[in-house]
Amino acid sequence: MTSSVSASHSARPLKALYDVPAPAKLNLFLHITGRRPDGYHLLQSVFMLIDWCDTLHFELRTDGRITREDLQADEAAEPLPAEDLAVRAAKALQAACGTLLGVHIGLEKRIPSQAGMGGGSSDAASCLLALQRLWGVRLPPQELNALALSLGADVPFFLSGGHAWVEGIGEKITPLALPPARFVVLKPAAGLPTQGIFSAPGLKRDTETATIQGFAANAEGQPKSVDFQFGRNDLQPVAQEMCPQIGQSLDWLKSRHLEGRMTGSGSAVFAQMLHEADLPDVSGLPEGWKIRKCGNLEAHPLAGW
Repeated sequence: MTSSVSASHSARPLKALYDVPAPAKLNLFLHITGRRPDGYHLLQSVFMLIDWCDTLHFELRTDGRITREDLQADEAAEPLPAEDLAVRAAKALQAACGTLLGVHIGLEKRIPSQAGMGGGSSDAASCLLALQRLWGVRLPPQELNALALSLGADVPFFLSGGHAWVEGIGEKITPLALPPARFVVLKPAAGLPTQGIFSAPGLKRDTETATIQGFAANAEGQPKSVDFQFGRNDLQPVAQEMCPQIGQSLDWLKSRHLEGRMTGSGSAVFAQMLHEADLPDVSGLPEGWKIRKCGNLEAHPLAGW
């Protein structure tokens, strides 16, 4: 895809960009409303950005190579595959823009993998935004969104700049205002591959279509009317069968008077904290589980890039 090259070079390349954030998301609800003939599932969800972030660093390479270094913030984290979404995003943008420049990516991974929090997709989106600056190139928004969707269904959301009502297979994104809120996010040691859940025979695929108005009376002007308990996660029953630790996580929250729900395809779960003092005692947390108090973001840290 090189048709836009003549219009896409916007500035001289930079030498480096450091401390580029890639925030995680929570699905406040996730409804499966149908399935396309090609097998892709149709969904409705509210994607909410939270302040649990990976951090990326970019150093210009003039030899055209794309390399990545894992700067593991969590020593217990699994090593990333050589062709993770960040590397794939960089190669896709390089090809789309026809640039001869390359990059060395340093990735501090904090968002748990196989959690349903979109960490890999967020890394990819931050790469697309940062590398346009680093290389001095610019894809038209429509082409950039198409490239993002080719990398994964969640990547366009992380390019959109804020919280969103998401439909289709993830490509229909409506900006949404949300009031500030605090959440407990709990990730058990076990993870779940997304594909296994979506292919499960018992997955509910016929949830009645909802509306933004049903979720928030006036999504743009009256965010205070948002119902954080709206709907459900249709993937949760299947995920709990495949991964008992999800049910154990929800029970752990319930025993501390917090009403939990799974995010995305799991295995992370979350619960809203109505008061700062609601953060539970974590002394009995099983080994390998991660818990964090998170706030939702006013906007994506890279909004406007």
